[in-house]
Amino acid sequence: MIELHHVVKKFAGHLAVDDLSFTVPRGEIFGLLGHNGAGKSTAIGMMLGQVWPTSGAVKICGHDVQSNRSKALVQVGAIFETPVFYDYLSGARNLEILSTYTAPTSKARIREVVEWVGLTGREHSKVRTYSHGMRSRLALAQALLPKPELLILDEPSDGLDPEGIHEMRQTILRLQRELGLTILLSSHLLNEVEQLCTRIAVLQNGRKVFEGNVADVKAARGKVALKTNNFSAAEKILRAQNLITATAEGKFITLAAGRSTAEINHALVAAGFAVEGIWQHDQTVEDFYLNLIKPPAVKN
Repeated sequence: MIELHHVVKKFAGHLAVDDLSFTVPRGEIFGLLGHNGAGKSTAIGMMLGQVWPTSGAVKICGHDVQSNRSKALVQVGAIFETPVFYDYLSGARNLEILSTYTAPTSKARIREVVEWVGLTGREHSKVRTYSHGMRSRLALAQALLPKPELLILDEPSDGLDPEGIHEMRQTILRLQRELGLTILLSSHLLNEVEQLCTRIAVLQNGRKVFEGNVADVKAARGKVALKTNNFSAAEKILRAQNLITATAEGKFITLAAGRSTAEINHALVAAGFAVEGIWQHDQTVEDFYLNLIKPPAVKN
């Protein structure tokens, strides 16, 4: 559904996207991650034909966006940047007007998408009376109007409270499950990415620094939490016996190849340490992401 092949984008000499390639197959929820300025918005802009690549190819739904934009995007819905609505009109009237920018949409279809996003009963209220969460759902309704096969969502939960984030997550999962949509999701909410996405790609300074399965990221092991009465002294003992290769944050150890937590516990108890707890640390997407993009330590 999405194919980027060695895409480069320069703005006045600034390299915003550098040799970016990835694919998103049909039916997947794919997460695009990165700090502000990493190149996410530029990449999405190129997928939507709003930004022209300097070089490389962008294909959406099997069609090249540069040479055949209308066919590439005919079955694509998107929330990109901040959605703008006519506050003095109702939600339904906004959808009617916005649909004319692409293709006329029946009132039956508008009622259908309003129900899908949970705005039934408020669709005839003026948008100025909508909460932030209702505006987000209206933006999603607009994205669903053309009966898309692909949804591109740029920060769909931005600014929502915890209840609104939960509702948006459940709506996205339901759309993917019941309508079979393919979804590309860009978000700073890494916990949401972990719960929603099958695969992720991480951008840093315009380059892709990781692409892989969320399940593999979460299953990655090696870091062990250790709670003892003197962590720094315990570290010296464990290093001397070649049981660990690294420590972090005064509470994590990385086991040497072939070593087990039972061996760690035995060595510390034998050395007179009180081991209050030792357990495998399950890596989250947030853990992985922050470790991946953190700057290297400065050597004195």
